[in-house]
Amino acid sequence: QVQLVESGGGLVQAGGSLRLSCAASGSFFSRYGMAWFRQAPGKGREFVARISWNGGSTLYADSVNGRFTISRDNAKITVYLQMNSLKPEDAAVYYCAANTLGDYSDYLPDPRTYDYWGQGTRVTVSS
Repeated sequence: QVQLVESGGGLVQAGGSLRLSCAASGSFFSRYGMAWFRQAPGKGREFVARISWNGGSTLYADSVNGRFTISRDNAKITVYLQMNSLKPEDAAVYYCAANTLGDYSDYLPDPRTYDYWGQGTRVTVSS
């Protein structure tokens, strides 16, 4: 069982930066791939980024590639999402999630493959 708690959301101007954190508790955190998803009002849950259990493999959505960076610290059992050059369209509730799917699976962006979810943290970007 893994419990996930996100933090770091808030209001930022377009072009600014935020760093989200996802603190985990429970056993076997280091065995899980960790991902960030987001959901804007009236839209479905959208994949943002994923990092493998050891940090050796990352995957990004095209919409954030080059602006966002996912990382993890297994000693602190925390995963991060550094978001730079934020745009109004990045505004959403951001969720972290965990799964044990293979790191090169085509289904990594599919939220249905994730076993555990946090409660979300809201990011608002003003134009």
